[in-house]
Amino acid sequence: MDIAAWLHGLGLQQYEQAFYDNAIDSAILPELTADDLKDLGVSLVGHRRKLLAAIAALRSEDSSRHPAPDKRVPAAERRQVTVMFCDVVDSTALSTRLDPEDLREVLGAYQQCVAETIGRHDGFVARYMGDGVLAYFGYPQAHEDGAERAVRAGLAQIEAVRHLQTRERLQIRIGIGTGLVVVGGLPGIGETQEWDIAGETPNLAARLQALAEPNTVVIDPRTRRLVGNLFEYRDLGAVPLKGFAEPVHAYEVLRPSVMESRFEALRPAELTPLVGREEELELLGRQWVQAKAGTGRVVLISAEPGIGKSRLVEAFRDTVEGELHTRLRYFCSPHHQDSALYPFIGQLERAAGFKRDDPPSVRVDKLEALLAPNAPSDRDVPLLAELLSLPLDNRYPALDFTPQGRKEKTFEALLRQFAGLARRQPLLMIFEDLHWADPTSRELLDLTVEHIASMPVLLVATFRPEFQPPWMGQPHVATLFLDHLGREESGALVRGIIGTAATLSSEIVDEIVERTDGVPLFLEEVTKAVIETAISGADRGKAAVSSVPASSPTVPATLHASLMARLDRLGSTAKEVLQLGAAIGRDFSYELLAAVGQWTDWELRSALGRLVAAGLVFQREMPPRASFLFKHALVQDIAYSMLLLGLRRSLHGQIAHVLEEQFPDVMQGRPETWLTTSLRRVSSRKRSAIGALRAANPWQSRVSLRRSCN
Repeated sequence: MDIAAWLHGLGLQQYEQAFYDNAIDSAILPELTADDLKDLGVSLVGHRRKLLAAIAALRSEDSSRHPAPDKRVPAAERRQVTVMFCDVVDSTALSTRLDPEDLREVLGAYQQCVAETIGRHDGFVARYMGDGVLAYFGYPQAHEDGAERAVRAGLAQIEAVRHLQTRERLQIRIGIGTGLVVVGGLPGIGETQEWDIAGETPNLAARLQALAEPNTVVIDPRTRRLVGNLFEYRDLGAVPLKGFAEPVHAYEVLRPSVMESRFEALRPAELTPLVGREEELELLGRQWVQAKAGTGRVVLISAEPGIGKSRLVEAFRDTVEGELHTRLRYFCSPHHQDSALYPFIGQLERAAGFKRDDPPSVRVDKLEALLAPNAPSDRDVPLLAELLSLPLDNRYPALDFTPQGRKEKTFEALLRQFAGLARRQPLLMIFEDLHWADPTSRELLDLTVEHIASMPVLLVATFRPEFQPPWMGQPHVATLFLDHLGREESGALVRGIIGTAATLSSEIVDEIVERTDGVPLFLEEVTKAVIETAISGADRGKAAVSSVPASSPTVPATLHASLMARLDRLGSTAKEVLQLGAAIGRDFSYELLAAVGQWTDWELRSALGRLVAAGLVFQREMPPRASFLFKHALVQDIAYSMLLLGLRRSLHGQIAHVLEEQFPDVMQGRPETWLTTSLRRVSSRKRSAIGALRAANPWQSRVSLRRSCN
């Protein structure tokens, strides 16, 4: 149980620290007495009464719970999932060569190897089918990089199976597809229930697997778009697949790419215009001037995903491109958070000019050439060669350090390199995505920030708000918190994305701006989706764009996974509350949620507290008079899109019924509100009928409308 969320739901979050300091957890909470609350510092009688009433409700709920395990079929959902299908090459021939018992042993080792690899990349093995394995990425837990995880898992599986010690050397084929599916438990009889998936995506993955050569991974166009240039590919062209009306453009994944930046790999070569960041660029420029004069500076750039941290850094890089300086870039990765000094290793490899096919001796030569101008000590080359896993072949004496001593000496060697570079000319260090940095890299960064205070160095670091750098508040450290764009800036960005390729009506621009809430990434992707919808029709001219509805319920695939990942982290009850809120509209009230939903008062307050704490909704006033507003319209779209069509109709009917029966004042005062929010997504045929009813008699249409939803 989340004590902080529980207190927030009661409007008593000021006692959160006291509960934490006194080790109050979910086991102790139901046993608290009035005297205990006084000891915790709850001095106001009203607050104690409110807490005691909520604690009593907890005790009542605990005593009424049924002890039997819950065997309900997991709720089915509509969601975007990346599906992987893996199969053994020539398995039939293998079965004819091996005794059934030996075959069972070989296939068991193969399945275990594949399952472990998929698990390391946070995939979910849904089913074993003889020598085939079906896995999902994006369910039951979504990740913002689910498609990338699937491709990396596929490449890792090939290597793992290649080195598998079995009676037979195995080869595998892997197909990967991404798309909208209905996923969850299929209703069965007794123990025959299983997790499964419905939609064309698993069939697509299976067909792509059959197309793949031995020990290769083949992906579909949607997956290719989601992973961008993070990998190198062989274009297989449009391939006819059995059961698919149109050929599918397929790609064979060769290997991870050598691109430096995730931002560059996942964005088109031509960046969108930078809008509304003039003050931030000016601040970076002032810090750079001070750094060049010998006063080291650090600028920390914090913002939510999609706000434009990396885009701002790219724009700043452009402004100093013509000046004499040395630039070092470091990239943290969500897939290497346990790899010590991963961003520093990558920077050294790039700076030394390592090629993929360089033998170890050549790499050592390049490392020596890189370090030589910066007056390294005798131990710097062997220390950094060891860091890069390069064999030295007796070029240098063996190092004799304890693990702690080796780490300290490696830190010193790297700091000497920074100092040597800075002595020659001003140094610009760019550290991307600090929230993914490994602990050892953070230790080295602590020393780096301390050392550069008296050096001609500007260090620019980007990170998400959940990461709190320990250097904030130091005299030579400045912090930039990037906010959402305003309406005018958002409109300018949309028009900049459109450019001269098409025209966009002001109504459509306003609708895009309204849905995307000033998040540059959302603005970019939704605008592109509108354009793509227009040009996919028969008329590819400019006029087509102006007629495309920006309020389409389909969220761009590039945003789907990241938004869904935020919802999956909430827990089942909070997600259900959010989905009901999405069915009601952009804003919804506590009273309406309580009347329509089946949750206890504590469950609802706790769930809403989690939603507010997660930054998904804004709250006004306190329950039971509280109202809530979705922070992003696209979050509302995602939450709503996960609901099955039948459940949507049922929820709209319940909402209409409750409004009519329990909230007549709302109906009398604002009859249009519930018509547009509770049922704004019904089919166009029903919407036309609703419009006719409303025009004829807005009061009589309430009953007819409710019936049409049931």
